[in-house]
Amino acid sequence: MRYPFISGNWKMFLNKTSGVELAKALVNGTKDVKDRDIMICPGFPLLSDVAEILAGSQIQLGAQNMYYEKEGAFTGEASAEMLMSVSCSYVLLGHSERRHIFHENNELINKKVLAALQGGLKPILCIGELLEEREAGNTESVVREQLTTGFTDVNAAHFSDIIVAYEPVWAIGTGKTATPEDADNVHSFIRKTVAGLYSKSISDEMRIIYGGSVKPDNIDGLMAKENIDGALVGGGSLKQDSFIRIIKFES
Repeated sequence: MRYPFISGNWKMFLNKTSGVELAKALVNGTKDVKDRDIMICPGFPLLSDVAEILAGSQIQLGAQNMYYEKEGAFTGEASAEMLMSVSCSYVLLGHSERRHIFHENNELINKKVLAALQGGLKPILCIGELLEEREAGNTESVVREQLTTGFTDVNAAHFSDIIVAYEPVWAIGTGKTATPEDADNVHSFIRKTVAGLYSKSISDEMRIIYGGSVKPDNIDGLMAKENIDGALVGGGSLKQDSFIRIIKFES
């Protein structure tokens, strides 16, 4: 059985005061949650402060991005070692905003996946299609390419530490969301693709989470689907009542 995974991506929102306040509220509001993993990804400047709040709780800390080199003259970047040193367990890689605003391609993202695993972080590989790709019927080909290249040279032994997040670009921050059925169909395709690349046992055990305008009023329907193992939540993770309700989904 795959353990549900609910994660919050704070993006470039919240400052030290509001971030610490939210982290405290989440810790207090999830003490009774026992059967799912929880993770939040604050901005880089907040990681150390939030890590202190999360210490001893069941909420894990993730970073929103990283660079693939161990160190060097890479202004504005952070390495896996840096993130580990502030208690990060996970890192988002290939988020649609990194792909389409900062023009990160599949090959660069693959380097980051490999560096994260080598550095001791658990990568969450984000994949998903643009609206025009979806309308052209290319969802599966886009997803297949992002998976195939993103996992190049990734050893099968590492898959217990890897999560895939399907986030259709057209549903991120737009208020639109894929129907639970549509999302589950793509998740099923992702699982079959991973089975072809590695094995059915690996694909059966790998967690695939959904991201794209996840809200309290659609989380239950999404989580009821066979191939949806959790959620990558953006705006819905910035307010305690909203995110706690998402964390406490009922399926």
